[in-house]
Amino acid sequence: MSGTTRRTALGLIVGAPLLTACSGIQQSLSQFSSGGPEGGPAGPQQQPQAVGTGQVKIGLILPLSASGNAGLAAQSMRNAAEMALAEFQNPNIQLLIKDDGGSPQGASQGAQQALSEGAEIILGPLFAGSVPAVAQLTRPRGTSVIAFSTDSSVAGRGVYLLSFLPESDINRIVDYSSGIGKRSFAAMVPDNAYGNVVEAAFKQAVGRKNGRVVAFEQYGADRATPARTVAQSLGQADALLLADDGESVVATADALTAAGANLHNIQLLGTGLWDNPRVFASPVLQGGLYAAPDPAGFRSFAGRYRTKYGGEPVRTATLAYDAVALMAALARTQGAQRFAPETLTNPSGFAGIDGLFRFRSDGTNERGLAVMKVASGGGTAVAGSPKSFGA
Repeated sequence: MSGTTRRTALGLIVGAPLLTACSGIQQSLSQFSSGGPEGGPAGPQQQPQAVGTGQVKIGLILPLSASGNAGLAAQSMRNAAEMALAEFQNPNIQLLIKDDGGSPQGASQGAQQALSEGAEIILGPLFAGSVPAVAQLTRPRGTSVIAFSTDSSVAGRGVYLLSFLPESDINRIVDYSSGIGKRSFAAMVPDNAYGNVVEAAFKQAVGRKNGRVVAFEQYGADRATPARTVAQSLGQADALLLADDGESVVATADALTAAGANLHNIQLLGTGLWDNPRVFASPVLQGGLYAAPDPAGFRSFAGRYRTKYGGEPVRTATLAYDAVALMAALARTQGAQRFAPETLTNPSGFAGIDGLFRFRSDGTNERGLAVMKVASGGGTAVAGSPKSFGA
């Protein structure tokens, strides 16, 4: 076990256990959280597998045989889960790995198998649509679930989400902007589920800081009309939020420029989805600020993953790594209360690969994120991740 890994595991046990994720996670998970086209079975269902020899059994449900990106992400997440077991010295856990094929029925079957084999907690599934199917089985037993979906509507009593939720990004970037004197905000977001979540979080965050929203527009295929509306309001705004993935953010910025907006005269704000080469290469987005985990943690993890598996991990792989590392730490330190709701919702939170996070009692999470600035060579940190959560 390398020095860094050992320190991480220790930080996890001493201060508060370990966990993870990032920017690309929202993007990649938004593609499969609904179990869309990628959710269909691509190959034969993979056989259940037990990894590790510990006494504490943990179910891990992933869409290993699903088609497209979902299946690839699931394989990488399984590798990361096994890597966490290998790097955590003598963990007293055994992973019961189940393939749900990307369907709610498969997730329900996997959870049923894991529970009947003695699983004390379930990690996964990945698709939002599969989470309620698992919760239906776990809630009556009082068994907790830590799912990987970014859809906070599936969180709830006993169902916690270990993912990057857009709400964390918005809260961090609005708080930081207020701290540097921004009071009036405009925003353009996509007219989809992600945009709706961003809208609610943004309006609440600006309200908490006694700021005002001078323009808020959603766009579909047509960006030009909402861009004109926003461009006309920018004279009254200190900051402009563009919340979408890399390619779309560039297209939105171009539409605003075409509508007469001078984006160099306003502070541009974004979410973790800005962690993208297209954004860094865009002349108009230079100097924009976005909230994301400090990238150093993922770089270190990806290096160890490459050494072990000879390939690149998907960005979501850290979720599985940290979930398993957290289970190992709690099994070692928390005795019979290891997976109790009070343990999982410890307000001090957990320190992981991508910084601090804590579960809320409603099943959503809060993360300690850095604030990054867009530059042509990539993102540079202007404010680091917090070292502890406030009250």
